[in-house]
Amino acid sequence: MCGRYVMARALGDLVADAGAVEPKEELALRPNWNVAPTSEVPIVLDRATETGDRREIHVARWGLVPPWAKDTAVGSRAFNARSETVSTKPTFRAAVKARRAAIPADGYYEWLKPPAGAPKGTPKRPFFVRPADGSLIYFAGLYEWWKDPERADDDPARWLLSCTILTGPSPETGTGTGTGDTTLEQLAGLHDRLPLPMDRDTMDTWLNPEKQASADEAETLVEQVRNQAYQTASAWTLTEVGTAVGNVRNNGPELVQGL
Repeated sequence: MCGRYVMARALGDLVADAGAVEPKEELALRPNWNVAPTSEVPIVLDRATETGDRREIHVARWGLVPPWAKDTAVGSRAFNARSETVSTKPTFRAAVKARRAAIPADGYYEWLKPPAGAPKGTPKRPFFVRPADGSLIYFAGLYEWWKDPERADDDPARWLLSCTILTGPSPETGTGTGTGDTTLEQLAGLHDRLPLPMDRDTMDTWLNPEKQASADEAETLVEQVRNQAYQTASAWTLTEVGTAVGNVRNNGPELVQGL
């Protein structure tokens, strides 16, 4: 799973790295070393225009709220979407057909459970997972628009943009794929779920607004993401960090420093 991550790049750096157009309006994008569900986060999406596809950066609430939801509470439980069921679950099945996004991150946190036989009360150990070369991760994601029924139609705050990150099974221990086997084995031991990263070609396909997919076509796109995820993740590195990251009120670059 992915329940905390880091997104600390400046907006201009993100625009350049993603190949996006400059936003027409100023976005409230601040460095965040402890992103938690319901936080405001940047997302990348492609839109079809009369002059061709246009890549854009938007700010969304992390935790997807489907259009049919009565309130935003569902979003606090929908910050991750299991890739195995995303095309059939009511919360996500419409978005995966037409509203696919990339969620940029410098890295993410995961907590390692104590080994079997450890004394009761032994705490989990937090790790920071990031690309070894310092590049950005682009997780496969979805977005949705939700209209607040309590707000007037002329209220600019009546629409909420929200998002989720797709996850898949972690690599199986002992089934290396070649390059990056050690990293994949570490990821397998860290947690049984993995937020699904995309390489640039996969991201271009995933974001393509021309692919307004049926359920079967959407599942094919999800499968393409899963098929290359381990290769992308093999270039990551894992660093054990301090327990301060467990408190969302702690937020600063010191959180990603290794022990």
